[in-house]
Amino acid sequence: MMAVNTLTLRDRWSLYLDLIRWSRPQGWLLLLWPTLSALWLAAGGFPGWHLLLVFTLGTILMRSAGCAVNDVADKDFDLHVQRTAQRPITSGRLSVKEALGVGAVLALVSFALVLTTNAMTIAMSFGALAVTIVYPFTKRFFSMPQAVLGVAFSFGIPMAYAAVQQQVPEVVWWLMAGNLAWVLAYDTEYAMVDRNDDLKIGIRTSAITLGRFDVMGVMAFYALCLACWWQVGRLSGRGAWYELSLAAAGAQALWHGWLIKGRVREDCFKAFRLNHWLGLTVWLGVLVDTSL
Repeated sequence: MMAVNTLTLRDRWSLYLDLIRWSRPQGWLLLLWPTLSALWLAAGGFPGWHLLLVFTLGTILMRSAGCAVNDVADKDFDLHVQRTAQRPITSGRLSVKEALGVGAVLALVSFALVLTTNAMTIAMSFGALAVTIVYPFTKRFFSMPQAVLGVAFSFGIPMAYAAVQQQVPEVVWWLMAGNLAWVLAYDTEYAMVDRNDDLKIGIRTSAITLGRFDVMGVMAFYALCLACWWQVGRLSGRGAWYELSLAAAGAQALWHGWLIKGRVREDCFKAFRLNHWLGLTVWLGVLVDTSL
């Protein structure tokens, strides 16, 4: 094992990129598509380059900061999970202090971007940061920590509306409810991958809580997600292109259900990784529908 203090600059940079999952963009894409959908819906079309840049970069930076916090919180647990044992902190290649420093810098840069918006959006960013920090620790006592992750992953939605409209209309709550259900669906698929390891080390997840009803639960979450997003379309006056995107998203959800029905680790992980395409599909529906 390479000592932390003997790392070259190139080695250290490589570890930083590994810490923030740079090679696995699915994580920030899962955050980005609902945020962009909210931006387009709030603006009734293209929201402008300034807000597009702020929310795109902010999403990537905050997801990366969240990875650093998560790995610090889970460092003792990750050691006993096959998929995570070689993460930079757990393997001893990166110190906790340095990882927290990386997370803090990323969060501060993200906050600097938010400062270019308005007071309401800035105020909401503190709530987003708080939930991001709290989430990793909920795995120790909350039977479905994926719900807390869903709240964290939904904060970009009201912030987008606040940045555009300086208000949080009713449609935001339907968007957030749908996104929360979607997070519960795909992160339960993710939790199904590590269920055996998590049972041994005492981490709580939705896959463990749902037990033999895990597949049924995932599909119910998908159905709730699409129902909420259909209501979003009704409240925001969206048309056929948006509804077509929801139908395509529903077809993808059914495919994911087929993948996870055997509860094979590789298939569950594949279903999780494919979810960003579902989010992209819905955003494209919003994009086309608001452009016509």
